[in-house]
Amino acid sequence: MLAKILLPTLVAIGSVSAQSGVCTFTSTQTYHSQAEATALANCKSVKGSIVIASDAQPNIDITGPSEITGDLSLLSNNLIETFKSDNLAKIGGNFEIRNVTKLGALRFPKLTEVSALEWFTLNNLDTLEMALSKAVNITISDTFLQKLDGIDVTSINKFDINNNRRLTKFSTKLGNVSDTLTISSNGLLLQVDLPNLIWIKDMQIANVTKFSAPSLATVNNSAKFDFNYFTEFLAPNLTSSGVVSFIGNPSLTNLSFPLLQTVSRDLSIANNTALKKITGFPELEQVSGAVLLRGTFDEADFPAIQDVKGAFDVASSANITASCDKFKPLAPANQGGNGLIQGVFSCEGLKAEATDDTGSGGSGSGSNTGGGKKDSGAAGLAVNTVLFGVAALGVAQFLL
Repeated sequence: MLAKILLPTLVAIGSVSAQSGVCTFTSTQTYHSQAEATALANCKSVKGSIVIASDAQPNIDITGPSEITGDLSLLSNNLIETFKSDNLAKIGGNFEIRNVTKLGALRFPKLTEVSALEWFTLNNLDTLEMALSKAVNITISDTFLQKLDGIDVTSINKFDINNNRRLTKFSTKLGNVSDTLTISSNGLLLQVDLPNLIWIKDMQIANVTKFSAPSLATVNNSAKFDFNYFTEFLAPNLTSSGVVSFIGNPSLTNLSFPLLQTVSRDLSIANNTALKKITGFPELEQVSGAVLLRGTFDEADFPAIQDVKGAFDVASSANITASCDKFKPLAPANQGGNGLIQGVFSCEGLKAEATDDTGSGGSGSGSNTGGGKKDSGAAGLAVNTVLFGVAALGVAQFLL
């Protein structure tokens, strides 16, 4: 009987070195049961990839190798409840788990390094034990986790955390992101703490109640904070960014970038219905794209601005005649200004539809007619003050 269990496994192993304990697979090794997986117990390391089959159940333990050079995959299994290894420390390829709906616990306490971690649709996963400190890409989507304490990488290419509806805490030593950090549609009370983050290429954050990155100095491409419920956004150390976008944050009352000097693409601040003043950019000198301001604000000012290469489009439902009068002298020469703004200039107040339009708008340069402001629509949500460079964001499109 034992021979029947072990023979298929032994055949699939190309070679086993008794002295080194290295097990080499000539092809991807698939395990259908715990009895088959016990063949790994004598392997100190595995050269190759391992798949846990869709009919494996209910608990799979692959304790044995400390390293798998290829991938470790668990796919489309609605039977497994626990997946573990007591000593696996490194996965050279992907650690992929998809559509495993009964999995409640992942226990890999020694795992510190993977190439990519890809977890999707793990609806029952509420227990995570890892010590992950190194990865190239991480995606965690649609789990039942409340926190990600076992993931503490310092440098990464892409990091995507989405649709984890019970997730309330994420803290990591992450220092730089060479591509994109995306956090969206997670738990209503999610708090994100990135105390060491200094440099990032792209950042897209939504649906969190607190986001703190006090050391952040540079955003290479885009910083998008759209559809949130934070009340304050402070970026004390950010000096340069590509896109800067704040759209649809109905509880935002204070926006401050005291050191920001250059925006290499567009600056968009729109439909933040509680924001009454856009005056938190005292050092901003250059915007290489367009400036778009929309909302119910009664004051806007960029006192240090020297160059806007795109359009400068401002509209508010409040009276902003004084602000428009400050901006008019910067308009293109063909609109009577000094040309610091190179694109089309538009500034209009008392515009009833100002919060409905985030595209290019009217042609006015100040107005003495128009409608009132709209309700913020933020009732019923607990709002936290947040920091981005001391920043923080909150939850916008959220379904309980």
